[in-house]
Amino acid sequence: MTQRRVLIIYFSHSGQTRKLIQALAKGLEKSSVEVNLLQLKTVEPIQFPLQSVLATFKLMVVTFFRKRFAIQPVERSLVDGHDLIVLAGPTWSYNVSGPILSFFNNYGEYLADCKVLPLISCRGYWRTHYWQLKYLLTKYKAHPLAPTVFLHPGAEPWRTIGVFLKLAGKKPEASPSWLARYYRKFGHTREQVEHAAEIGMALGKALQEAKLDGYREFAGVQKTGGISANLVKS
Repeated sequence: MTQRRVLIIYFSHSGQTRKLIQALAKGLEKSSVEVNLLQLKTVEPIQFPLQSVLATFKLMVVTFFRKRFAIQPVERSLVDGHDLIVLAGPTWSYNVSGPILSFFNNYGEYLADCKVLPLISCRGYWRTHYWQLKYLLTKYKAHPLAPTVFLHPGAEPWRTIGVFLKLAGKKPEASPSWLARYYRKFGHTREQVEHAAEIGMALGKALQEAKLDGYREFAGVQKTGGISANLVKS
Protein backbone atom coordinates (compact mmCIF):
# COMPACT_ATOMS: atom_id res chain seq x y z
CA MET A 1 0.00 0.00 0.00
CA THR A 2 1.33 3.43 -0.97
CA GLN A 3 2.10 5.58 2.05
CA ARG A 4 -0.08 8.68 2.22
CA ARG A 5 1.56 12.06 2.69
CA VAL A 6 0.14 15.07 4.54
CA LEU A 7 1.58 18.58 4.61
CA ILE A 8 0.63 20.90 7.46
CA ILE A 9 1.10 24.54 6.51
CA TYR A 10 0.70 26.70 9.57
CA PHE A 11 1.22 30.06 11.21
CA SER A 12 1.28 30.36 14.99
CA HIS A 13 1.69 33.67 16.83
CA SER A 14 1.19 32.71 20.47
CA GLY A 15 2.02 29.01 20.08
CA GLN A 16 -1.56 27.74 20.41
CA THR A 17 -1.90 26.62 16.79
CA ARG A 18 1.52 24.96 17.04
CA LYS A 19 0.33 22.82 19.96
CA LEU A 20 -2.68 21.65 17.97
CA ILE A 21 -0.84 20.78 14.79
CA GLN A 22 1.92 18.95 16.66
CA ALA A 23 -0.74 16.74 18.24
CA LEU A 24 -2.52 16.36 14.90
CA ALA A 25 0.77 15.27 13.31
CA LYS A 26 1.34 12.63 15.99
CA GLY A 27 -2.14 11.24 15.37
CA LEU A 28 -1.53 11.09 11.64
CA GLU A 29 1.78 9.32 12.15
CA LYS A 30 0.07 6.71 14.32
CA SER A 31 -2.02 5.91 11.24
CA SER A 32 1.20 5.35 9.24
CA VAL A 33 0.89 8.65 7.37
CA GLU A 34 3.99 10.63 6.44
CA VAL A 35 3.68 14.14 7.86
CA ASN A 36 5.62 17.23 6.82
CA LEU A 37 5.38 20.62 8.56
CA LEU A 38 5.75 23.98 6.86
CA GLN A 39 5.77 26.92 9.26
CA LEU A 40 5.06 30.32 7.75
CA LYS A 41 7.51 32.82 9.21
CA THR A 42 7.09 36.57 8.94
CA VAL A 43 9.87 38.70 7.53
CA GLU A 44 9.50 41.07 10.49
CA PRO A 45 8.91 39.15 13.75
CA ILE A 46 5.59 39.78 15.47
CA GLN A 47 6.19 40.02 19.18
CA PHE A 48 4.15 37.97 21.66
CA PRO A 49 2.97 39.33 23.93
CA LEU A 50 2.79 42.82 22.49
CA GLN A 51 3.66 44.51 25.81
CA SER A 52 1.01 47.24 25.78
CA VAL A 53 -2.71 47.81 25.40
CA LEU A 54 -2.09 50.42 22.70
CA ALA A 55 0.02 48.03 20.59
CA THR A 56 -2.62 45.33 20.94
CA PHE A 57 -5.39 47.72 19.91
CA LYS A 58 -3.38 48.82 16.86
CA LEU A 59 -2.82 45.20 15.81
CA MET A 60 -6.53 44.44 16.17
CA VAL A 61 -7.42 47.41 13.95
CA VAL A 62 -5.01 46.55 11.12
CA THR A 63 -5.93 42.86 11.21
CA PHE A 64 -9.63 43.76 11.08
CA PHE A 65 -8.86 45.36 7.72
CA ARG A 66 -6.92 42.24 6.65
CA LYS A 67 -3.43 43.64 6.61
CA ARG A 68 -0.93 41.27 4.98
CA PHE A 69 2.23 40.43 6.90
CA ALA A 70 5.09 39.57 4.56
CA ILE A 71 6.40 36.02 4.96
CA GLN A 72 9.69 34.38 4.14
CA PRO A 73 9.87 32.58 0.75
CA VAL A 74 8.14 29.21 0.33
CA GLU A 75 9.53 26.77 -2.24
CA ARG A 76 6.97 24.98 -4.38
CA SER A 77 8.84 21.70 -3.96
CA LEU A 78 7.87 21.75 -0.26
CA VAL A 79 4.17 21.74 -1.16
CA ASP A 80 3.94 19.38 -4.12
CA GLY A 81 3.30 15.65 -3.84
CA HIS A 82 0.96 15.45 -0.84
CA ASP A 83 -2.39 13.67 -0.58
CA LEU A 84 -3.79 16.26 1.83
CA ILE A 85 -2.81 19.73 3.00
CA VAL A 86 -3.85 21.02 6.41
CA LEU A 87 -3.86 24.83 6.49
CA ALA A 88 -3.74 25.92 10.12
CA GLY A 89 -3.73 29.26 11.86
CA PRO A 90 -5.44 31.61 14.33
CA THR A 91 -8.35 33.93 13.72
CA TRP A 92 -7.28 37.57 13.82
CA SER A 93 -10.10 40.08 14.40
CA TYR A 94 -12.62 37.73 12.72
CA ASN A 95 -10.30 37.24 9.73
CA VAL A 96 -7.63 34.97 8.35
CA SER A 97 -4.27 35.95 9.86
CA GLY A 98 -2.07 38.34 7.89
CA PRO A 99 0.75 35.81 7.22
CA ILE A 100 -1.66 33.27 5.74
CA LEU A 101 -3.25 35.99 3.59
CA SER A 102 0.26 36.79 2.41
CA PHE A 103 0.80 33.12 1.58
CA PHE A 104 -2.27 33.17 -0.67
CA ASN A 105 -1.16 36.41 -2.35
CA ASN A 106 2.26 34.98 -3.21
CA TYR A 107 1.84 31.22 -3.37
CA GLY A 108 -1.86 30.46 -3.67
CA GLU A 109 -1.33 28.69 -6.99
CA TYR A 110 0.68 26.01 -5.15
CA LEU A 111 -2.63 24.70 -3.77
CA ALA A 112 -4.32 24.10 -7.14
CA ASP A 113 -6.02 20.68 -7.28
CA CYS A 114 -5.05 19.95 -3.65
CA LYS A 115 -7.45 18.78 -0.98
CA VAL A 116 -7.11 21.32 1.84
CA LEU A 117 -8.43 20.95 5.39
CA PRO A 118 -8.64 24.28 7.28
CA LEU A 119 -7.75 24.07 10.96
CA ILE A 120 -8.75 27.18 12.91
CA SER A 121 -7.76 28.29 16.40
CA CYS A 122 -9.95 31.10 17.74
CA ARG A 123 -11.89 32.60 20.61
CA GLY A 124 -15.24 31.79 19.07
CA TYR A 125 -15.85 33.87 15.95
CA TRP A 126 -14.47 31.55 13.30
CA ARG A 127 -17.10 31.59 10.54
CA THR A 128 -15.88 34.70 8.70
CA HIS A 129 -12.37 33.25 8.85
CA TYR A 130 -13.55 30.00 7.27
CA TRP A 131 -15.64 31.71 4.59
CA GLN A 132 -12.58 33.75 3.59
CA LEU A 133 -10.46 30.60 3.44
CA LYS A 134 -13.05 28.77 1.40
CA TYR A 135 -13.25 31.66 -1.06
CA LEU A 136 -9.46 31.85 -1.41
CA LEU A 137 -9.04 28.11 -1.77
CA THR A 138 -11.72 27.99 -4.44
CA LYS A 139 -10.16 31.00 -6.18
CA TYR A 140 -6.87 29.13 -6.46
CA LYS A 141 -8.64 25.94 -7.59
CA ALA A 142 -8.05 23.96 -4.42
CA HIS A 143 -10.68 21.66 -2.90
CA PRO A 144 -11.62 22.86 0.62
CA LEU A 145 -12.76 20.27 3.14
CA ALA A 146 -15.00 21.08 6.09
CA PRO A 147 -13.07 22.94 8.79
CA THR A 148 -11.81 21.69 12.12
CA VAL A 149 -12.21 24.47 14.68
CA PHE A 150 -10.79 24.71 18.20
CA LEU A 151 -12.29 27.37 20.45
CA HIS A 152 -10.48 28.94 23.37
CA PRO A 153 -12.18 27.81 26.59
CA GLY A 154 -14.39 30.10 28.63
CA ALA A 155 -17.50 32.20 28.24
CA GLU A 156 -17.94 35.63 26.71
CA PRO A 157 -17.26 38.47 27.29
CA TRP A 158 -14.51 37.23 29.64
CA ARG A 159 -12.82 35.20 26.92
CA THR A 160 -12.41 38.22 24.64
CA ILE A 161 -11.26 40.46 27.49
CA GLY A 162 -8.82 37.82 28.70
CA VAL A 163 -7.27 37.22 25.28
CA PHE A 164 -6.90 40.97 24.70
CA LEU A 165 -5.14 41.48 28.02
CA LYS A 166 -2.92 38.44 27.46
CA LEU A 167 -1.84 39.83 24.10
CA ALA A 168 -1.10 43.12 25.84
CA GLY A 169 1.31 41.38 28.21
CA LYS A 170 -0.99 41.11 31.22
CA LYS A 171 -1.87 37.99 33.25
CA PRO A 172 -5.66 38.01 33.45
CA GLU A 173 -5.82 34.35 34.49
CA ALA A 174 -3.58 34.84 37.53
CA SER A 175 -4.85 35.79 40.98
CA PRO A 176 -5.33 38.33 42.51
CA SER A 177 -6.73 39.62 39.21
CA TRP A 178 -10.51 40.08 39.48
CA LEU A 179 -10.82 38.59 36.00
CA ALA A 180 -9.30 35.30 37.17
CA ARG A 181 -12.72 34.39 38.58
CA TYR A 182 -14.13 34.28 35.05
CA TYR A 183 -11.08 33.76 32.83
CA ARG A 184 -9.04 30.80 34.01
CA LYS A 185 -6.81 29.89 31.11
CA PHE A 186 -5.31 31.39 27.97
CA GLY A 187 -5.20 29.09 24.99
CA HIS A 188 -6.27 25.54 24.39
CA THR A 189 -6.72 22.89 27.03
CA ARG A 190 -4.93 19.56 27.35
CA GLU A 191 -8.19 17.86 26.35
CA GLN A 192 -8.30 19.86 23.14
CA VAL A 193 -4.72 18.94 22.31
CA GLU A 194 -5.56 15.29 22.92
CA HIS A 195 -8.59 15.65 20.69
CA ALA A 196 -6.38 17.06 17.92
CA ALA A 197 -4.39 13.82 18.06
CA GLU A 198 -7.63 11.83 17.75
CA ILE A 199 -8.59 13.88 14.71
CA GLY A 200 -5.17 13.13 13.25
CA MET A 201 -5.75 9.40 13.62
CA ALA A 202 -9.20 9.72 12.03
CA LEU A 203 -7.75 11.69 9.13
CA GLY A 204 -5.00 9.14 8.67
CA LYS A 205 -7.49 6.29 8.56
CA ALA A 206 -9.66 8.14 6.04
CA LEU A 207 -6.63 8.77 3.84
CA GLN A 208 -5.53 5.15 3.98
CA GLU A 209 -9.06 4.04 3.04
CA ALA A 210 -9.36 6.73 0.30
CA LYS A 211 -12.46 8.26 1.88
CA LEU A 212 -11.65 11.95 1.49
CA ASP A 213 -13.24 12.31 -1.95
CA GLY A 214 -16.62 13.99 -1.91
CA TYR A 215 -16.04 15.70 1.44
CA ARG A 216 -15.23 19.18 0.20
CA GLU A 217 -17.89 21.51 1.52
CA PHE A 218 -18.72 23.08 4.85
CA ALA A 219 -21.06 20.70 6.65
CA GLY A 220 -21.72 22.27 10.02
CA VAL A 221 -19.78 22.11 13.28
CA GLN A 222 -20.38 20.03 16.36
CA LYS A 223 -19.40 21.69 19.63
CA THR A 224 -18.34 19.71 22.69
CA GLY A 225 -16.44 21.14 25.61
CA GLY A 226 -15.00 24.09 23.74
CA ILE A 227 -13.98 21.93 20.80
CA SER A 228 -15.58 22.31 17.41
CA ALA A 229 -14.58 19.67 14.93
CA ASN A 230 -15.66 18.03 11.72
CA LEU A 231 -14.07 14.62 11.41
CA VAL A 232 -13.58 13.37 7.88
CA LYS A 233 -16.49 11.27 6.74
CA SER A 234 -16.83 8.72 4.01
